Amino acid sequence: MNTAVKNVFGIAAAILVLLGFNAATNNTLTLTGGDTKVVSAESRSVSSLMDLNNAIVDIAEKTSPSVVMITTEKVQERRMINPFSQFFSNPYGNGQGDTYTQRGLGSGVIVSDDGYILTNNHVIEDVDEIKVQLFDGDEVKAELVGADPQTDIAVLKIDVENAPALKFGNSENLKVGSFVLAIGSPLSENLASTVSFGIVSARGRNIGIIRNDRGQQYGYEDFIQTDAAINPGNSGGALIDMNGELVGINSAIASRSGGNDGIGFAIPVNLAKRIMDDLIDDGSVSRGYLGIYFGGEVDRTMARALGLGDARGVIVAQVEEGGPADKAGLKEQDVIVALDGEKVANWNSFRSAIATKKPGDKAELDLIRDGKEKNITVTLGERDDEAIASSVNPVLDEGLREKLGFTVTELNSDIRRQLDLDADEDGVVVNRIEESSNAYERGLRRGDVISSVKNRKVNNVDEFYKELEKLSENGDEVVLLTVTRGVTKQFIAFEL
Repeated sequence: MNTAVKNVFGIAAAILVLLGFNAATNNTLTLTGGDTKVVSAESRSVSSLMDLNNAIVDIAEKTSPSVVMITTEKVQERRMINPFSQFFSNPYGNGQGDTYTQRGLGSGVIVSDDGYILTNNHVIEDVDEIKVQLFDGDEVKAELVGADPQTDIAVLKIDVENAPALKFGNSENLKVGSFVLAIGSPLSENLASTVSFGIVSARGRNIGIIRNDRGQQYGYEDFIQTDAAINPGNSGGALIDMNGELVGINSAIASRSGGNDGIGFAIPVNLAKRIMDDLIDDGSVSRGYLGIYFGGEVDRTMARALGLGDARGVIVAQVEEGGPADKAGLKEQDVIVALDGEKVANWNSFRSAIATKKPGDKAELDLIRDGKEKNITVTLGERDDEAIASSVNPVLDEGLREKLGFTVTELNSDIRRQLDLDADEDGVVVNRIEESSNAYERGLRRGDVISSVKNRKVNNVDEFYKELEKLSENGDEVVLLTVTRGVTKQFIAFEL
């Protein structure tokens, strides 16, 4: 081996030692045969590339039995249309029923020796049967304990003794650049127990994938981003740190190809465990509630307008009378810059952090009021998501929803930057539109910003849908929209 190559290996080994890179955990899995004890990362140093390789192999071998493959089945009805029904009267209907079985594939993680499994809600949502295939190939039926669509977490239970449970880690201690393994069953049943290796690319990601049936973001997202390969079927699988502990539940990918592009997302295990405990103990999830309305994020322009030195925090637009924030003394136009000592990056991460807390928990808020710093402690109330959704977001009639053919979402700082909008631009943005809709035929496009409906200004999604409800109730068949696209304003009229 020449001197240059020796130097490269020497430097690599030295870096590993300086990083204190070590192996896995003290957790012991109850398995038949073999050594199941993993050496703690704090007590095993790595002095060569082979030691690093062996440490990763050790973690993969000892944690893979805890990750299961989940298969689902749902019976769907297919209508067989009689092609001659339009010519003849048929007292028995115009077609006949036929059924087929829709199958789904996902992953899950055994987290207790009595058989509780963490997975994603979207893996098991609205299915008739759930089965779990264990690492040894055995297949058992699973019971759905509970699910929380707003965090995309679900809990299953299997009747297996001494299940190989994976130990919980602490996702709060996870740092950008940390090595992680992703384990799951991507793409097909033949690829069960696939292990991939990467790093934590970012934390606190909010990508807006948890939405209601009107296209509005309504979930709580705080994803860990990783470049460890994640593909369809990996959903619900394990993200594991170098202690061999569970730090995340793999949930989504960002991809132009539909497969792995090196951008995957996992739900932090601290959040997943909090949801799991609620579902097991109470059958539902309780969330902390602050009682404020969002008034905007503080970008550079807003910071100058408010006389602030830094572009940070979120603005309180309104304080709910008698709510937790009101009782603690929060006021309109307060700028919240930190929660429990952590800087507030944006509104979505802030609301997710509040909702992760339990009713009765304390929230320490650092804020700026009239140019002065202030600290307020709020005792959180309980968030009633159904009541809030019904009072803030009117539910469109299904027929009207189909006639509309598109959905809108709130303008936030990210969308403003992408569309190059001024900070004072109000309205809602079209996020989905069907090309078959009358609105599309008349010129409406994804990314258009709607500022008024029949000359009545709309500042948010709630106001937009309320105006549509009024038009429908009044029997109006034509909708007139004021639309901003780029630097131009235009009017678009379409029929409902």
